[in-house]
Amino acid sequence: MPIPARATRFRPVVLMAALAALLLSLLSPAYAAARSGGPTESKPVYSYANAIRESVWVDTGLDGDGDGRTDRVAADIIRPREPAQRGRKIPVIMDASPYYACCGRGNESQKKTYDADGNVVQFPLYYDNYFVPRGYAFVAVDFAGTNRSDGCVDVGGRSDVTSAKAVVDWLNGRGRGYTSRTGDERARAGWSNGDTGMIGKSYDGTVANGVAATGVEGLKTIVPIGAISSWYDYYFQQGAPLYDSGPEWLSDYVESPEARTRCGAVQQRLVDEAPRNGNWTRLWDERNHVPDADKVEASVFVVHGQQDLNVRAKHFGQWWDALAEEGVERKIWLSQTGHVDPFDFRRADWVRTLHRWFDHELLGYDNGIDDEPMADIETAPDQWGTSRHWPPRATDTVAVKPGPGTQAGVGTLGLESAPRGATETFTDDPSRGETDWAAQLTTSTPDKAGFVTEPLAKDLRISGSSQVTVTATPSTPTAHLSAVLVDLGPATIRDYAAAGEGIVTLPERSCWGESREGDSPCFKETAAKSADVDYTVFSRGWADLGTYADPRTERPLTPGRQHTLTIDLASSDHVIPAGHRLALIVAGTDAGLIEPPATPGTLTLDLRRTTAELPFVGGWRAFAEATRPGAPAAAPRESRYEGLTQAPQAHRLPPEKGLIP
Repeated sequence: MPIPARATRFRPVVLMAALAALLLSLLSPAYAAARSGGPTESKPVYSYANAIRESVWVDTGLDGDGDGRTDRVAADIIRPREPAQRGRKIPVIMDASPYYACCGRGNESQKKTYDADGNVVQFPLYYDNYFVPRGYAFVAVDFAGTNRSDGCVDVGGRSDVTSAKAVVDWLNGRGRGYTSRTGDERARAGWSNGDTGMIGKSYDGTVANGVAATGVEGLKTIVPIGAISSWYDYYFQQGAPLYDSGPEWLSDYVESPEARTRCGAVQQRLVDEAPRNGNWTRLWDERNHVPDADKVEASVFVVHGQQDLNVRAKHFGQWWDALAEEGVERKIWLSQTGHVDPFDFRRADWVRTLHRWFDHELLGYDNGIDDEPMADIETAPDQWGTSRHWPPRATDTVAVKPGPGTQAGVGTLGLESAPRGATETFTDDPSRGETDWAAQLTTSTPDKAGFVTEPLAKDLRISGSSQVTVTATPSTPTAHLSAVLVDLGPATIRDYAAAGEGIVTLPERSCWGESREGDSPCFKETAAKSADVDYTVFSRGWADLGTYADPRTERPLTPGRQHTLTIDLASSDHVIPAGHRLALIVAGTDAGLIEPPATPGTLTLDLRRTTAELPFVGGWRAFAEATRPGAPAAAPRESRYEGLTQAPQAHRLPPEKGLIP
């Protein structure tokens, strides 16, 4: 495949430049950056206490609430005073969010606060405290319909995305901003050089994805953390409902009380155009960023918890794969947590890495971060490795086949196809889910079909996105299917199913930046919350069997007739250690994760026409060697993640001027 033009922009175009780059790549990143002759790290040399704080209302050009005037969104800004006095323009770090008034941001649910005159006092999180002294502006944008903004929340649609894009345009001199919500006095961003980096977790990071997918000029990088790439895949997967309510609930949850009185039409559209039958509508087209990866000009630093059961790992996987196809510059961190910010699972290394990323992408500093491994992957609680490419280039998809076993519902998993006519049957029990199935994987139970390898002779690493194609005969006109990958063997993992989703919050605080009255840079420390387990579910996927003919439209099933469909599984990076077993479970409703069908029934799998396509590092040979007969069961041990090198141990950054102890 030809390399997209975007992928060539970092390549030297003359032989001498290529030789110089090669030489620098052989040196340490710090030495290489120093040899480049420019600065390598922004320093906290500007006063945070004396920084300029202001609010601007940016015109989106939309009239979402239908009041006859275009909507303005509030952008609260903090920027160092010294560059403004010297006429030096600076870049922007932006977090656009619907949560600044209703719910708060971060582990401590911080909200924006204002003084009696409406001037912003507290910016949530540490971005302002840490980066403003280093020469960045920080801009916290209220989505349309939230906090101090006009308009309506449309849950990932045009209004949400334009709320942030309009501010990027304004920072680049293309938009209109005002000093008040209703007045005519213009505000201009003459202090901004136009270069913007967006960051945010969950909904915030989702809109960062959406803004990047518009290709807006001036957006240099995004850092989506636990973010959605397609809103359909947040509420459904292949027709199977993941929640019992639709986007109208979230809209009502985050909207300001004032917006709720004027946004009834938008709310009703979210109900009418997002039917709970799981069919794809035009509403979902507008909220699917994956097809627009070809418009992305910004670099992308993805962070996601592999056990995130809120924004499932499918989101980062399909977005990552689409960006890779387009040659977008990118980096990734994958943790073992659930829906958790890296500030709360790897704090010191995260702040250090984010600092270097923004310095490189927004200030243009040659600090070597672009030459470092692409991926950081958590291999056990607080244990990290790095991979130069993700997935590793040695990864290849292998067709793994289920086969019948000696007892009902407990079969084999290997490279050989099942005999013609081999089947397994299970009955959908909506009260049971993946943990129930995995706990009884080698026991015959009526609610699942499990397929297991022999104990592995070697570590086996899965890296990337998987699929499971099933051919099933239902007994009822409706049926939901779940496919689950399991590492069967003892391990210590982050307890992602507990409160905190893999972390515990401590009373002690650490400080990250400078402070002033009303805005502290000090946050409660966290620690890994771990659990000893006998099995680990590391990837899962779901589908409505009624989408067998068209993934966007459910059809009634014909009881007694075979239907074939392919289920997408969440992306993952996991090693099954030697001595453990790899298992595939196929079952019905995954309790607590998908909603049951209207008429749960019994399904019979045609094993010869059921296959798992799994991305193994080392491909077919790695799987064949790991599953060769006669391997003894072994106790768990530290895995040899092929292609991964041990990451440096976490460390605390040195104290800074102005830190509160």
